[in-house]
Amino acid sequence: MRAGVVLLDSPAPGAAPFELAERKGFGHPDTVCDALAESLSRALCRHYLERFGLVLHHNVDKALLAGGSARAAFGGGEVVEPIDIFIAGRATREARGVKIPVDEIAIATSRAWLREHLRALDPERHVRVHTLIRPSSADLVALFERQQATGMALANDTSFGVGFAPLDALERAVLAAEHRLNAPATHEACPWIGEDVKVMGARHGHAIRLTVACAIVGRHVADLADYFAKKARLRALVLEAAREAAGSGTVEVDVNTADGETADSIYLTVTGTSAEAGDDGQVGRGNRANGLITPYRPMSLEAVAGKNPVTHVGKLYNVMANRIAAAVVDEVPGVTEAYCYLLSQIGRPIASPQLFEVKVRLDDRAALDPLRRRVEAVADDALGGIRTLWREAMEGRVAVW
Repeated sequence: MRAGVVLLDSPAPGAAPFELAERKGFGHPDTVCDALAESLSRALCRHYLERFGLVLHHNVDKALLAGGSARAAFGGGEVVEPIDIFIAGRATREARGVKIPVDEIAIATSRAWLREHLRALDPERHVRVHTLIRPSSADLVALFERQQATGMALANDTSFGVGFAPLDALERAVLAAEHRLNAPATHEACPWIGEDVKVMGARHGHAIRLTVACAIVGRHVADLADYFAKKARLRALVLEAAREAAGSGTVEVDVNTADGETADSIYLTVTGTSAEAGDDGQVGRGNRANGLITPYRPMSLEAVAGKNPVTHVGKLYNVMANRIAAAVVDEVPGVTEAYCYLLSQIGRPIASPQLFEVKVRLDDRAALDPLRRRVEAVADDALGGIRTLWREAMEGRVAVW
């Protein structure tokens, strides 16, 4: 079906009196779960494709992180009780008489991701990975097989996806703040900055205030005075990045606001993540497919990470909705903002949603009718990219958290 195009009547969140937005960095326990689930899906896609010539059915979008226990200290510290990570879901474990080492792939992939992304954490000593992945259900496997006969990917769920573009000043500031702290250059210059970063942004009129929680790695901190000096440096990094991204208005930054004045009341860690002692995590509780949590915008509660990228519209439609909205804003003059809504129906081709709506904000509201066909064409063309999205996802070119 062609996209339905209507006007956005509600005020733009960026122009409203108040707004909030949030991002959890890749060391946050929730994001760790998302990342491990998505890494496993990509690894299974590659294994299936190399071994059988096609991606077989899987949905490994369930993961739980149970935090460990640690004693942080200036100059070091130790992990007393390891972090437990439970990865669950469904996957094809046997095909054409060949058993597929799903559990081994899950454990190896998880440890590889942790080793690459959490510099102060030892994935062998500090983490226990448990797999609870069961065989795929017969009806969903049959749906996968049916699509091979028709040559069309068929939705394996009735689910919706939503997206919007462009990001406003607050959203850009929140995203830029976390990206600056977790940038490779920042980690090289400031190894004491842990990957567990959470940025909560609030806007009152033109004034933005960011509250940042950032784990500090104790081995790189000499004492309490050094901790507070490094915290001030961290605040300066965030302030610079946020001001550049916001473009206008005032920006204020607060860092680790629960800190006290003693060594046992500051955000000091051994591994750079609160998962070592202070927090737990779960797939789907963090960033949406565009990397942000934006309650002033349309959002889906779908856990995107770990879903198979061939037929699971819970992943595909949330990624595509953001891409479609961005394409409309970029390619249709006069459109200043766009929202996209997609709804699937199980068993129906993924490129034929049962509902496809694009809401647009225009410089000139009276220009909707002249622009309607152009918006429809751009949205329909962007949706066509869903047929090859699975390969982008398998290759790690689709960000879902």
